[in-house]
Amino acid sequence: MKVVYSEEYKQVYSYDPASNPGRIESIEFALAGKVNYVEPPPATEEEIRAVHTPNHIAQVRREGVYDIAALAAGGAIRAAEIGLSEPCFAVIRPPGHHASADSAWGFCYFNNMAIALTALKRKNKIQKAFILDFDLHVGDGNINILGKTGYVTILNPAGQDRNEYLKIVVNALDKTDADIIAVSAGFDNHEADWGGLLATEDYTTMGRLVREAARRNQGGCFGILEGGYNHAVLGKNVLAFIEGLSG
Repeated sequence: MKVVYSEEYKQVYSYDPASNPGRIESIEFALAGKVNYVEPPPATEEEIRAVHTPNHIAQVRREGVYDIAALAAGGAIRAAEIGLSEPCFAVIRPPGHHASADSAWGFCYFNNMAIALTALKRKNKIQKAFILDFDLHVGDGNINILGKTGYVTILNPAGQDRNEYLKIVVNALDKTDADIIAVSAGFDNHEADWGGLLATEDYTTMGRLVREAARRNQGGCFGILEGGYNHAVLGKNVLAFIEGLSG
């Protein structure tokens, strides 16, 4: 399967957990020899401005992270484009689902998912999109930017146990007729990470469910990296999801 990735994502651009040294390397080690890497271009300022305000873009520049944030957004766009014809995943950072049009928090700067789906919609490549955001934390930026557009449905599943959680995902994917299914893939709800809920095999299951729903709808699917902070398990969880998504 194609995985969008750049060596630039290894850079330590801040002091937050998403930028910690070793985080991306743990994924790279787990994926070695199992995927085909695709180098992304950075998102253009036009693509970023379609989602974010000039004031917000200027603030990201002042923080000195514009280049890496634009490269992450570009990685998401590339994964979405590939995802139209075959499953694809993007190993990118900084993450993005807590970034709204004029603000950001939670280790995010630009909303990678919103920029990617907006780019596809503006080119008339999609009509309906479904976002599965299985990060531990609700993707408020995804909701704020895309929730009222009319063409995007967003699921942030929650449950008291693994079975309840997965049933919510199954039920939502069974109902969607979206022509692209996009995943904000945060792995911090794993049993060995902050959330302590999901097992590694649950990510394989969700990847398979996404792929099957996309095939049923004769559409596409892709995922982009959001959270996940235990380096000892992050790589194997990403690989598990990719294996489910790729079939």
